[in-house]
Amino acid sequence: MTTPFIAPGATLGVMGGGQLARMFVHAAQQMGYATAVLDPDPASPAGLIAHHHIRSDYLDLQGLAQLADVSAAVTTEFENVPASALDTLAQRVPVAPGAASVAICQDRAAEKAHFVRSGVACAPHAVLASAADLDAVDGDLLPGILKTARMGYDGKGQVRVATRAELAAAWSRLGGVVCVLEKMLPLAHEISVIVARGADGDIVHLPVQQNLHRDGILAVTTVPAPDVAADVRERAIASARQVAQTLAYVGVLCVEFFVLRDGALVANEMAPRPHNSGHHSIDACDVSQFDLQVRAMTGAPLVAPRQHSPCVMLNLLGDLWPAHGQPDWARVLALPGAHLHLYGKSEARAGRKMGHLTLTAATAELAERNARAAAALLGMAAW
Repeated sequence: MTTPFIAPGATLGVMGGGQLARMFVHAAQQMGYATAVLDPDPASPAGLIAHHHIRSDYLDLQGLAQLADVSAAVTTEFENVPASALDTLAQRVPVAPGAASVAICQDRAAEKAHFVRSGVACAPHAVLASAADLDAVDGDLLPGILKTARMGYDGKGQVRVATRAELAAAWSRLGGVVCVLEKMLPLAHEISVIVARGADGDIVHLPVQQNLHRDGILAVTTVPAPDVAADVRERAIASARQVAQTLAYVGVLCVEFFVLRDGALVANEMAPRPHNSGHHSIDACDVSQFDLQVRAMTGAPLVAPRQHSPCVMLNLLGDLWPAHGQPDWARVLALPGAHLHLYGKSEARAGRKMGHLTLTAATAELAERNARAAAALLGMAAW
């Protein structure tokens, strides 16, 4: 749905109340908008700071009606919000991204098919929906990674398999649900590109981000990407733009890529929202990914972000919290260019995203040095 510009003073709604919604709320409020969050958790990070917190299930019609009543437009903070709920909202208010785009991102099989339609290379793969599909798998896809088609994120729902016997056992262990088997490829680096597309088709992008994952969860993001050639960066940006364009996407979209050892580039997955790897943009760019989210959903002009400071972003998981108390923030904050963002979560658990720390500096080398010092103070493994 294309609408005129929604001016500050209006209320912007968001489905989901986690840290991504919290940072969206911060950006919207800074620009003069009121905010409404729909999330069933009374202590959700975004609900705690929004003007309105609608405590209901994502499929609750009364809650959706209440969100539509107060909102001039609605966005989403995570890809597993039911697409049908976004369809329901779209009957009343503009929704960005739309249900059709989110539905594709919710399903790895549909996601791979969209990459192919977009002319963007992805890993060789097969969709497995039955035991017969397992029997028919091309042996060239092994060793591979078996991933559930739906509801997988941060390494969940993924199993590495080397043989047909391991594949069958893993499929059974994952519940016999529809899965995607991806061939394991010789990786050199992992990168991501965040784009924002408006309803008018205008597209802008953040700088290419180089990412380090541990146990399937993002640990470190470095920008500019230090080990990625300029031509690879340009191809990644062009591919991400093409993915968004062929979706007729409206909003912020992240496309993650693998850079192979021979320089080839393959798309891994995409997220219909701001992304963990783009959090650095709050402190290192003049326009953040959350600013772009607000602009795209309100029909405001999209301006190309400019990175003013090289940076390294550290993901802060609950593993870093001591049994009693918190990390030594005073020593961390003594580091030059340290920007601490905590998400307002009361309980630290292993693997839970509690916040992030961005280290900015005048040079990439200095940002890297300070980030390593911060990691040592926090007890993070070196890289």
